[in-house]
Amino acid sequence: MTANLFDHAMQERMKSEAPLAARMRPRSLEEYIGQEHIVGKGKLLRRAIEADRLFSSIILWGPPGTGKTTLAQVIANTTKSHFVTISAILAGKADLREIIEEALERRRLHNTRTILFVDEVHRWNKAQQDALLPHVEAGTVTFIGATTENPYFEVIKALISRSRVFQLRNLNQMETGVLIDRALGDRERGYGNKRIKLDAQARSHLIEVASGDARNALNALELAVESTALDELGEIHITLDVAQESIQRRAVLYDKDGDAHYDTISAFIKSVRGSDPDAALYWLAKMIYAGEDPRFILRRLIILAGEDIGLADPMGLVVASSAAQAFDYIGLPEGIYPIVEATLYLATAPKSNTATSYFKAMQLLEEEGQISIPRHLMDGNRDADALGHGKDYVYPHEFAGHFIPQQYLPKRLLGTYFYSPSPEGYEGQVAARLEMWRQAQRKALNIERTENIPDLKEEQVLEMKRRIKP
Repeated sequence: MTANLFDHAMQERMKSEAPLAARMRPRSLEEYIGQEHIVGKGKLLRRAIEADRLFSSIILWGPPGTGKTTLAQVIANTTKSHFVTISAILAGKADLREIIEEALERRRLHNTRTILFVDEVHRWNKAQQDALLPHVEAGTVTFIGATTENPYFEVIKALISRSRVFQLRNLNQMETGVLIDRALGDRERGYGNKRIKLDAQARSHLIEVASGDARNALNALELAVESTALDELGEIHITLDVAQESIQRRAVLYDKDGDAHYDTISAFIKSVRGSDPDAALYWLAKMIYAGEDPRFILRRLIILAGEDIGLADPMGLVVASSAAQAFDYIGLPEGIYPIVEATLYLATAPKSNTATSYFKAMQLLEEEGQISIPRHLMDGNRDADALGHGKDYVYPHEFAGHFIPQQYLPKRLLGTYFYSPSPEGYEGQVAARLEMWRQAQRKALNIERTENIPDLKEEQVLEMKRRIKP
């Protein structure tokens, strides 16, 4: 009895002395912050947790500090099942065998289900994962795995097929801010009993540099509070300088909702467009350092590949898209390499903005309205017999060079050219080939005049972009 009292006292002391991030760990779904796409009101996983009907195994996949272990503990606090937690780093097949034996005994004697949470499940090798598989398949345990690595690569396929994968995302700025404010106000587990003044710039810096990692944000806040002496007003005053020291990063002028955000991405894109890889790397470094979402940068690079590189180097779009996919597999910090590769490739590639030819066609359509489709271009599968749709269409692949000149534009627009290929890179080859086809078409259709639609000004293109429905 005395030993139990001492054990209880020690456990309570360890709880009170635990790091802030551990003390502030949410205990229920109501306290859980973020991941609305999987545990928001009405979502499948939330309904299963609330109803204590988590019968299917799940894998929680996401970056550090996004709440994988926390969500598992919320499930542990909610379920009537026996909950067992192990770390794949420390536990092996012998530990798993003991857990399975106890789960079988528990089910036989008390009809109690067992939920097994395996943290860092990707650390288990194939043999260890194979050892778990038959017990998941038999329903001996309900498996919850947590991993920072892509489970489709790191977890055996048989276990993946018997589990539902939920991908967790980095917290956004608002959610990270909520965690910081909650820790400052919580009297039981946080700093609600202390007088703390957190400057707005310091708060923003902690949020930015934490980059959506809740543990990182709370660790930095704890260090700032615990290392700052009371001022003459009896307050712990956390300034920007203190925040920078606590998270070991200097602040840069960068507000994701302000001018610095838009000005920096503008400088980055214009540097890539202007073929200056050194300037592009500088602005890229500023954005990554300040905590910009790499996916935002990659989206802009993909757009640039289509808008400013185009057919001068069609591989530009392939490289940018591949970089985005690679980053999703890797994440930071190593994920910076595909971003840099895409930046350097696009900055040093030949340039062409002929993709804006689309907006010339769009402008003409707006000015003249819709014009009837030539009958031979219409779908002949439905009204060929009754209305002659598709009649007289000539199939190009039946001719030499897979080309035969025929009418494709409405008659009144014949000889109108929206697209003027540039002589740069691969597009120079396109220009020669296209001119040959156009000459043959003019001769076959007796087109006496041609009209190149002049290029649109940048402000006209921007205005027409805004009118495209998302």
